[in-house]
Amino acid sequence: MGYSAIVKDAPGDFSVKPNIPDYKKMREEFRWEKLSEELDWFSDTQINIGHIAVDAHLKTDRRDKKALIWESQKGEVEEYTFADLSRLSNQFANVLVKQIGIQKGDRVFFFLERVPEIFIGILGTLKAGAVIGPLFSAFGPDAVKDRLADSRAKVLVTSPMLKKKIADILPSLPHLENTMVVNRRNAHLSPDDISYEAAMEQASEDFETVRTSKDDFAIMHYTSGTTGKPKGAVHAHNAIIGHYATAKYVLDLHPDDIYWCTADPGWVTGTSYGMFGPWSNGVTQVVYEGAFSAKRWYTFIEKWGVTVWYTAPTAIRMLMKAGDGLPEQFNLDSLRYTCSVGEPLNPEAVIWGQKVLGRPFHDNWWQTETGAIMIANYPVQDIKPGSMGRPFPGIHAGIVDDEFNELPEGQEGNLAVKPGWPSMFRTYWEKEDLYRSCFKNGWYITGDKARKDEDGYFYFMSRADDVINTAGHLVGPFEVESVLIEHPAVAEAGVIGKPDPIAMEVVKAFVSLKKGYTSDEDLLHDIQTFVMKRLSSAATPREIEFIDSLPKTRSGKIMRRLLKSKELGLPLGDTSTLEDD
Repeated sequence: MGYSAIVKDAPGDFSVKPNIPDYKKMREEFRWEKLSEELDWFSDTQINIGHIAVDAHLKTDRRDKKALIWESQKGEVEEYTFADLSRLSNQFANVLVKQIGIQKGDRVFFFLERVPEIFIGILGTLKAGAVIGPLFSAFGPDAVKDRLADSRAKVLVTSPMLKKKIADILPSLPHLENTMVVNRRNAHLSPDDISYEAAMEQASEDFETVRTSKDDFAIMHYTSGTTGKPKGAVHAHNAIIGHYATAKYVLDLHPDDIYWCTADPGWVTGTSYGMFGPWSNGVTQVVYEGAFSAKRWYTFIEKWGVTVWYTAPTAIRMLMKAGDGLPEQFNLDSLRYTCSVGEPLNPEAVIWGQKVLGRPFHDNWWQTETGAIMIANYPVQDIKPGSMGRPFPGIHAGIVDDEFNELPEGQEGNLAVKPGWPSMFRTYWEKEDLYRSCFKNGWYITGDKARKDEDGYFYFMSRADDVINTAGHLVGPFEVESVLIEHPAVAEAGVIGKPDPIAMEVVKAFVSLKKGYTSDEDLLHDIQTFVMKRLSSAATPREIEFIDSLPKTRSGKIMRRLLKSKELGLPLGDTSTLEDD
């Protein structure tokens, strides 16, 4: 059941009225078609995310307003106005089109740290009519290879350090025609590399943005599943309507806000709400390059006067762990509104935000596939801690049974959404059958289990599959298992998500060894390092348990359900399909 307490919400600065004055009335009157009129379309059917995010503001008094304030981990600061971003993204679009020969629909992927060039490059790519593919900078070579190969990306934009990490996989990508290197520290480049700095210097600042259709592909984010390699969820330019609307009404962005989204640009939150949402609303956002540190984060909020803060539950729990006394050392009065996303936010974190920061965290729910926020807590409503809130105006969410019929309030079932919202993904890249399988009986089936209470608040219960949510990163067990069994010592591997008080879940692996190998601490650490180098730190098993053999069905499929039940001390359930001993 939900948490018994209710947080009476206060948006903070009462001189700033919430953009949603009345949730119920807005739900009744809301029309996507009407809202889309607030954006600068080329024609009735033509819109471009890059244009909406920056160029549209050049016609207004926001032209010389700061769009991006970037601070490096060393404390260096760079500031860019909307006019600056427009000019620089035009140059990048010219690099792609005139120097490289990129055409509309080609895939351009970004494997880059959180530096200004990733924002400039993504905007320029979209203006050129190409499709962006952001990659998390902590990925290892195998994770990068899988995504570049599947998408058949033609251009990879990276840095000297990250290129060195993936150098061995690049020759195996026949469709990758060019590697562009952002060289902020003047490192030595390979003769085959395109220098970002040199190419930009030669490029014109004038570019006519491609008049893409609202249905033209724009964004490709890879998401993990229970089986198989990660799949590319593809979004169209029409998604900007969802980004704009939810940033305005869920994140409650106002013209004078200083906004901070802590998500990495390699994830969907880092694009939808680290670029497109705030900039389509003409809002200044600040970006911190460095890694998490409670003291540095509080310093950053104080230094830049952050008013709206969008972060992850794992980060909030880490702030809680750092102690209630630390925030008292900083002036955080600028904070007006705080939100979280990526995994369920535990009730204690909501209460802690209210008590220690003076602002309750507003949780919300959405997925890579939905492209934008679907269910949220709003500034004009009380928060029921533990709930992800109510559906966004224009979104019809429900709980359905396994026959895909809607269930009454209070019953747990499959969380589903009626299709048709602007930011809904359009396909899984070259996996159309898999895409169609997500839609049943007029619903998009999200893969999450949830329930709805009598007031229309939704509560996350669990994943319906084996996908692991660790610190907001979805990790497919098959992907980790595939790398584990490539280790010379590993015969078989099964991977589960184990509950964790900070990260929600951590990856745990059960491993059986080949003959001649002995389980010890050195081998355990060697296997962990092997996975980290190939995939990412998030996908690396926090725990490895060595066992003689793994439970399998008669057809040879590892039964993760039994591994998890054993780990958590739960009943094993039906074991009739197990292989004979």
